[in-house]
This record gives sequence, structure tokens and C-alpha cells, in this order.
Amino acid sequence: MKKLLLLLMIIGFSLGGFAQQTQKILKKNSISKFYTCPLDKFLDTLALDYHLNIVFERDSLQKMDVVEHFFNETLKDALEKVCSDYNLHYWIEANGIIYILQNTDDLARLKKTKNAGDMAAGTVKPVQLPDPVAPPSHFKFSISGRVVDQGSGEPLPSATISIRNTNLTTITRGDGNFILFNIPSDTCVVEVTNSGYQPEKIRLDAKKIQEPMVIEMFTALNTLNEVTITGKKSGVMNTDTKKVGVLELNPASLDKLPNIGEKDILRAFQLMPGVAATNESSSGAYVRGGTPDQNLVVFDGFTIYQVDHLYGFFSAFNSNAVKDVQLYKGGFSSQFGGRLSSVTEINGKDGNKNEANYGVDLSLLSVNAFAEIPVTDNSTLVLAVRRSYQGPLYNKIFSQFNTSTVQGGGPGRGGPGGPEQTTPASHFYDADLRYTNRLDKNDLITWSVYNGQDNTDNSRALDIPSFLTSSVNSINITDYTKYGNLGSSVKWFKKWTDNIYSNTYITYSSFFNDRNRSTSGTTDDSNGDAVSFEQGIVEKNSLNDVGVKSEWNWELSNKLKFAYGGFLTRQATNYNYVQNDTSTLVNQRESAFSGGGYAELLIDPTTKLHLQPGVRETWYGPTGKLYTEPRFSASYVLNDHFTLKAATGQFYQFMNQVTQEDILNGNRNFWLLSNKTDIPVGSAQHYMGGVSYETDKFLVDVEGYYKTLSGLTEYTLRQSNAFQGAATTITQDFYNGTGYAKGIEVLLQKKLGNYTGWISYTLGQAEDKFAVFGNNYFPADQDVTHEFKTINMYHYYRWNFSAVWLFSTGHPYTAPLTTYTVSTLDGGTSTAYTVSGKNALRLPDYHRLDISATYDLLKISGNKIGSIGISLFNVYNHTNVWYKEYQIQNYAAIATNVDYLGFTPNLTLSLRWK
Repeated sequence: MKKLLLLLMIIGFSLGGFAQQTQKILKKNSISKFYTCPLDKFLDTLALDYHLNIVFERDSLQKMDVVEHFFNETLKDALEKVCSDYNLHYWIEANGIIYILQNTDDLARLKKTKNAGDMAAGTVKPVQLPDPVAPPSHFKFSISGRVVDQGSGEPLPSATISIRNTNLTTITRGDGNFILFNIPSDTCVVEVTNSGYQPEKIRLDAKKIQEPMVIEMFTALNTLNEVTITGKKSGVMNTDTKKVGVLELNPASLDKLPNIGEKDILRAFQLMPGVAATNESSSGAYVRGGTPDQNLVVFDGFTIYQVDHLYGFFSAFNSNAVKDVQLYKGGFSSQFGGRLSSVTEINGKDGNKNEANYGVDLSLLSVNAFAEIPVTDNSTLVLAVRRSYQGPLYNKIFSQFNTSTVQGGGPGRGGPGGPEQTTPASHFYDADLRYTNRLDKNDLITWSVYNGQDNTDNSRALDIPSFLTSSVNSINITDYTKYGNLGSSVKWFKKWTDNIYSNTYITYSSFFNDRNRSTSGTTDDSNGDAVSFEQGIVEKNSLNDVGVKSEWNWELSNKLKFAYGGFLTRQATNYNYVQNDTSTLVNQRESAFSGGGYAELLIDPTTKLHLQPGVRETWYGPTGKLYTEPRFSASYVLNDHFTLKAATGQFYQFMNQVTQEDILNGNRNFWLLSNKTDIPVGSAQHYMGGVSYETDKFLVDVEGYYKTLSGLTEYTLRQSNAFQGAATTITQDFYNGTGYAKGIEVLLQKKLGNYTGWISYTLGQAEDKFAVFGNNYFPADQDVTHEFKTINMYHYYRWNFSAVWLFSTGHPYTAPLTTYTVSTLDGGTSTAYTVSGKNALRLPDYHRLDISATYDLLKISGNKIGSIGISLFNVYNHTNVWYKEYQIQNYAAIATNVDYLGFTPNLTLSLRWK
């Protein structure tokens, strides 16, 4: 009878998941017995009586004694009880083997010992991969299916599917689906790997190939020890060897990087070459000499226009609501358009369809809570909410940004002043909601909503420098800003056949940014009487974006795929700029319809060569023109380690974030649509190439880029009088120019082992040319010549340590050099100032060190339930200058260095439960 039971169990293991069978045995079998024996004998008894395979280190466990009387308790409870008593963990692998661990890092060593045959275990040896049950009967067929997380049922993108002993391989799409053609026979073995999961192996047979496969993957133990890798995507940040300038991010690993607030997907990209990391005031991507508005950010199909909170210390995206992220640094696919520099594509979580999950992240800056709830058997709901609160650390950030060194300047005058006195008040919130409903095996509906808003009050009183105290009594600055995003999409995924599928979206996105900035105070006139003055601006910018698009993919074979689609959008912008409550300087209201389509081929004529030609066509209403954007990228695998890659393309941008030059108060930006008159359609051409050397443990990647730009726009306000009590003459204009960006990037990455990390270096140049500033090119605002980053991560049992050091040369800026007095025709005087060459000066070099330590909180079963972390930002408290601000008062220029954040500690507690 026991032999028959054993045989049935082995058959069950071979047909179903080994780990599920082991979990059922532990949950459904009860134990009522008194044990008094060494722990190794206790485990041997369980293994023998219940046909379990338990692996442990006998020399250590035989020194531990079990004295316990169990009364009708499950095997799972009994195992957890003895493990808890001796501070042990157990872990169930996908093959059904139970490992008893003193430390979670022992798993790799125990596997090696077991494989060598030196490990005592139970009497049952599960059949991990059955032999073919019959000779092959089907040849040259295709298989399709979906890869999902075993615990949550959520689809897994970027999993590698391959056929053993062949060159056939593919990657799962964003919805977890895949298809492979020309399978040799129905006795082949399918191998599945994915970062953070245990590898799976499935033996095909005549029955399995009749229907799409659903492959469930088990998570790997929370450890950074070396594992066997079939694919090479194993780190926190990965590259795609077939594509140039593509970065892929694993959000689940972000807590291993230092952070000032919480794990942040956009700030993580800033640690890679080609993405500037020294713009602390923005989570936006300054990619290869481009600006954040030139980076298209797509979240579940709709565009997000403002990508950060709290001076950029938080991105707009809650990592608890994000499934995967890709950043295309240039030369991107014809699927994307409307931007000149780069694309960040973000996909939200589908949620746990098996059981409810909850979590909360608490830090000194914010609280972040989320829930994943199965609504029905086929639908799930994901909800994530964040809100900041003003504690000591929050106030420190605002005080740092608004308390700065004041210096005087002017003809014959100078000397340092005191710090500005600031009473900051601010908060932000954001919320993500995502509802997913699988109508049937071929249809999926997803509704996604994002809403976020910042309210910032930087109003302050300016201390008067000593050389002005005899004439200026007080200066008060009102500076209130409110901005936010609202976006939503409804997506219909349809699988028409095994090799044709589509994603159709209805999208909506809006953005607003309102600012009230004014200066008021009192000064003494020539008679010694106090005279009040007040001047300022009210600035409002908003946009709306409504659209529909459909993206289709037709996989004709393993060597040829065809992607195509169409889109239609209506965009509208409004920009209103009022000075001194009466003078409306700008009142721009624009709307535009645009539409078009794209098509591209993904060709793999050999296993070494990949070609991706494409084209995008866009008709833009305000100009009445059709814009053609050809694209092309290619890669060639020289051998197992070296890959060559290149890309080029034409790109257009129809909605622009125009730079408003403001020498005194720092430049501002606002969104406007291109038109036939003063705001041209932006244009760029990309040329990129590189070579990479990659092994399972290391990656060396070198890429160069060159891109030309035209249709750049800058808005300028000029005023002839800038002192209190005088009539101010305003001139305004939109200036158009051209530019270029070029550079070379070097990345050296160690991907596996207890110590991981990377070193990156970027040598770049970004220059613009505007006729109004002369005939020569000048450094663009975002130009950085040298940028060096070193990211170091070390794993020690349940501890994760990291250290990041950044260095870059300073950003360029324009400054008033001297002030002078001009006599007017009516006998009065006015103050004017001379200005340096456009961006002729440089801020000091930037550098800082961030470190962090995180301790993982684990269940007895080895699953992670949270973490406690501490991070230290700018450890050696280096003063990095953000920008310079100037006040022209009483014939003198008062210069203010607005600095980035100094040394700042933070604590974070993350908890997860089901």
C-alpha cells in the first residue's frame, strides 16, 4: 500500500507542481505525537512518514534537541514551531524539496552539497523531469502560452523561454504571453528563467501542445548569492543586448539602492550612464543631453507630464503600483513618438488574483500604503496611495532650498548678507488605481487611473544686507506653487490568434501648474519717508490630452515579427502670464488634432543578427503637414560575449516645454503646442552605436551618440527698469534655435555575487544656438561635460548595504555682472544691468556620497514580509549649488546661492502581509 501511495505521489509530482504538492502535504496532514530527539532525527522521521524530501546540514542540527508534544497540529505548524525555537528558516523549492536553513544564504551551498550526494534527506526523490512517455509524434509545430507568478497569478514580462539543446528562444511580452515556432518534436524540454524566480522545466507531450500553456514560476529565496543563469537579466538594472540604449529596471530590487525618501524608479535610472544624476531638484530624465520634456513618460498607455514631487525627491510613480519599467535612451521604436530624446515606458501591476495583499511603507517624509485585492475569480484591484507629512526632515529639505547665502553686488558695493528667513509649507499626494478583468483566455480589460498633486509655499522674508539697510527697510517674497497630474486609460488586450494580438487604448491626461510669485516691501525715499513697493507675477499653465490608439503585433515566425498601429489625439494648452495684477504679458491658448500610424519589422535572419526597420507618420493639424519619421536599429552577436549595436532615426515633438529665461529668479518652463508662427515643431536626428561584452557575472558596455536638434524655443521677458517705484517697460519674444548633443558612455557592471554594482562614466556635450544670442553655439542649460558614478551593493545574510558616489562638472548659467544708472529724458534715472554671455559661467563641480543599510524581515518560511532601512544622503555634507538667484534693489544686485540638500538621514519601515 505504501508503495502504491508512493507511486501515485511521484506521478502527481510529475504532472503537477512539486512545490504545490509539498505545500499540500504540510497543510493537510496532522501530527499528534511526543518527540524527544535531536532535530536531525525529527526531520528524518517527518521525511520518512510523510514522503517528504528534506535537506539540511546534519552536523549542525544534530546538536539541537526537540522536546515537544504536538496535539493534532499540521505538519506546517510543527515545522514552523521547531524552526522558530532554533532561529531557523525552511524553504520549499519548485522541485518540492524542503531546505532547512540557518541563514537564507545557505541555500546555494546546501544545493551544491545535495547535488554532490553528501546530504542526508528523506527517502523520496521526486522525479524532477519525466522521460518521454512515447516516441515523438508531432514535428515542426508552435507552442504558445503565458508565464505567471505562482503566488499571485500576475503575468511575468521579460521571462526567457527556450527549447533545450536548440537555438530557439523568446521573451515574454508585457502581458506574460509568448509564442515559439518550429519546435522540433513533442518530446522537447521547455526551459523558463526569470530574474527573481526559480527556473522551470517542462517536458512536452502530445497533450500539452494542444492548448496554450500556463507556466507558473516560484519566487527565489530573498538572497543575492550566485545562481545559475540561462538568460543574463539578473541585476537591479539590466540592458537588452539586441537594442542600443535600452535599460530595464526591476522595481522589486529598488530597496537595495540608497534613497532619500523611498525606493524610486526614475531616480534609479539616474544612476546609469547617459542619464544625469546631479539634478537633485527633478526626478525627470535628462537623457544624453536632452531635457525632461523631451522624454516621453508613458504609464499604462497615457502620458504623464510632471514626473516628480517635492523638488524631485520623489518621482510621480509609486513603485508599489509598478510592474516593470523600460527606458529607451534614444533611437527608440516607431511605436513611440512626440518626443526628441527618450522614452520611459511604465506598466502597472495587475494585482494578486489568488489572495489579498497589503503593505505600508513609513519614512520620515511620507506614508505609502497599497492593497492588491482579488475582486472575482477573473478580476483584481490594485490601489496605492502616498502622502507626505511635514516632520523635521521634511522641513529640513525646504529650509535647505530656501535658506541660502546672500551676497551683494553693484558699482562700488558688495559684501555678504545674512540668510533668508523661511517659513516653508508643503505637501504632496498621489494615488494609483488599476482594475483588471480577464473576460476569457483571449480578452483582458484594464482600467488605470493616476492622480497626483503638489502644494508648495516658499514665501519668505529676505534679510537686508548691511550695505542696503540705510535705504531698504524690508523685502518679502511670496512664492506659492501648485501643480499636478490626472491621467487614465482603458486598455483592451485581445489575442486574435496564437500569433496575432493587439492592445487598444482610450487615454486621457491633464496637467496644471499655477504659480504666484511677488516681491513687496518698503524703502526710504530721498526725504527719508517710507515708500511701499510691490511687483510680481501670476503664472498659470495647463494642458489636456485625449486620445485613442491601437497597437498590433503579428508574429509570423521565430525570425520575423510585424508591429503596426494607429493613433488619434487632441491636445490643448493654456498659458497665462500676468505681471503686477494688471499686465497680461502672455495669454496663449492652443489646441491641435494629430493622427497617424506606424509600422516596423523585427527581423532575425540568423541567430546572431537582429534588424529593426520602422517608420512613423504623423499628421499635425496646426501646420497641416505630414511628418515622416524613419527609424532603424540593428545588433550583431560576434560570439557568446561580444555584441555590436547601432540605431538611427528621425523624431518630431509637437508639444514643447518652452524655457522662459529669467536671469534674476532662475529659468522657468511651461508647456505650449507648436504652431505656424513663433513655436516651431521640434525635430531631432539620432545616431548611436556601441559594443558590449557580457558574461553571467559581468557586463562592459560602451556606447556613443550624436543627435542634432532644431525647432528649440526659448521665451524671454526683458524689462528696462527693475527698481521700486519706476514704470517698468516690458518686452517679450519667442526665440527659436538649433542644437546638438554628443557623447560617449562607459558602463562596467558586476551582476552576481554578494558584492554587486557598477561604475559608469559619461563624457558629453550639449550646445544650442539662438540667433538672438549671437552666431555661436553656447552650452545648453543641461550641459555637463563629465559625469562619474560608482554604485556598490553588498549582501550579508539578511543585510543589504549600498554606497553611491556621484561627481559631475558644474552646470552653465547666465548672470548679471554689474548694475549702472541711466538718466532718462524726464530728468529721472533708471537702473539697468549688464549680463554675461549666454551660459558663459559655470556652477561649482557637484559631488556627494549616499549610503544605506537595509535589514530584511522574513517569515519562518523564508518569504520576505518587510524591511527596516536607514539611508544617509550627502554623507560628508558637501554644498552643491542648485542655481543662483538675484534681486536688483537700490542700484545693487543681491546674489543668492540656492543650494541642494546637505547631509540628511532617513529611516524607512516597510511591512507586507496577506
